[in-house]
Amino acid sequence: MRWSIRYQLMVPLLILLLGVAGISAWNAVAAADRAWQQIESQVRNVARTLSEARFPLTRGVLEQMKGLSGAEYIVVTSDGRRTSTLPETAVELPSAETAVDDWQTLQLGPRLTVGELTYFCSGLRLRQPRADAGDTLYILYPEALWRESLWQAIRPSLVLGGFAALASLLLAAGVAQRLGRRIGELERRTRQIAAGDFSPMPLPRRDDELRDLSCSVNEMAGQLAKLQETLQTTERLRLLAQVSGGLAHQLRNGVTGARLAVQLHARECDSQADAKALDVALRQLTLLEANLKRFLDLGRAESSRREPCSVGDLLDEAVALLRPQCRHAQIDLRWLPLAEAVPVVGDLGQLGQLFLNVIGNAVEAAGPNGTVQVRLWIANCKLQNEGDQSAIIEVEDSGPGPPARVAKRMFEPFVTGKEDGVGLGLAVARQVAEAHGGRIDWRREVDHTCFRIELPLEHKT
Repeated sequence: MRWSIRYQLMVPLLILLLGVAGISAWNAVAAADRAWQQIESQVRNVARTLSEARFPLTRGVLEQMKGLSGAEYIVVTSDGRRTSTLPETAVELPSAETAVDDWQTLQLGPRLTVGELTYFCSGLRLRQPRADAGDTLYILYPEALWRESLWQAIRPSLVLGGFAALASLLLAAGVAQRLGRRIGELERRTRQIAAGDFSPMPLPRRDDELRDLSCSVNEMAGQLAKLQETLQTTERLRLLAQVSGGLAHQLRNGVTGARLAVQLHARECDSQADAKALDVALRQLTLLEANLKRFLDLGRAESSRREPCSVGDLLDEAVALLRPQCRHAQIDLRWLPLAEAVPVVGDLGQLGQLFLNVIGNAVEAAGPNGTVQVRLWIANCKLQNEGDQSAIIEVEDSGPGPPARVAKRMFEPFVTGKEDGVGLGLAVARQVAEAHGGRIDWRREVDHTCFRIELPLEHKT
């Protein structure tokens, strides 16, 4: 059975209200009992005064007592004569046998109706030392006065209890309504998240546990948004790997055959100019083959082959592959190698692809008549342990830099600022750099863009 928060808050408060009402009712009953006893005590005191008086109980005396107590008095003598404060004498009084002999045992008697008024009638037999002993005194206390006294006694308890109950009920209803509304907003927000809407919800102004829960919901929505984006990217990569695998394999076979044919023709060619042109064609076919290999390697889970290799040699090869393209576009490609060897341990093909992607991206960004500079040096970058050295490769180009819409997502798959770009070159570069314990980053300076690659050097034993 569903037990909502509103009812969980209201039911305990209602139980508390019932307790308050019960206490108020008990106080009211106790106050009514005290009022009754007070009236009886007042009647006894009057009865005592009249029973012990040594003067005759005339009508004037009884009228004075009526003014003091508010009760009506009737004195019935032994021979049946009556002295009364009531205007009517034809009052059916209780039998004298119901009267008590001692004023201390006097109690408010049964109800007696006289005209339109109702009284509590009590009788007391008057005895010595009075001269008129044997007479019976009847005290008629108006029920209206008793009710008024009763109401005066119980009114404070009822008013206080009712006010407390009403205030508690309104407060509980208000708190339950507010909490129910805020919880309802959280429920609607979680339903929106389940439906795929990961936008953050506005936080309540009150700093309490529900605000903390709202912050947690927003944080969860942000994490789910990132997870969804990652899943979508992973699915696109998986589909692209499946589609491109077969296509790239066929294209690579064709390019390999074309390269072999050009090599055979170059051997038979005697002209120096023709040999130079064929060498350019061979380099372009080699570059195309390397790009096709990138698609074949995309998404493969198998571990790469690690072996010692020279960063300088890999950069030499990448620059040599791209130099014909730069000459054709009149791009000044500068390569500043390091005199000493820069050994690293890694996959020769993957590292070559890393450098080819980054330098090739810089060449395309620089454009015709642009400038690209590749530098290599060694520095203490502490990629792994204290004191470890790293190879630093910086590739600078004179291009305008990436568009603002992709500047913060340069290394994400399928993010590109080129009209005909796929957005995989830098994503693959980052994947290779991190797989080799390194990192890649970029910055935009005054008039050029710089990509920085850091790779840990081979440990010497």
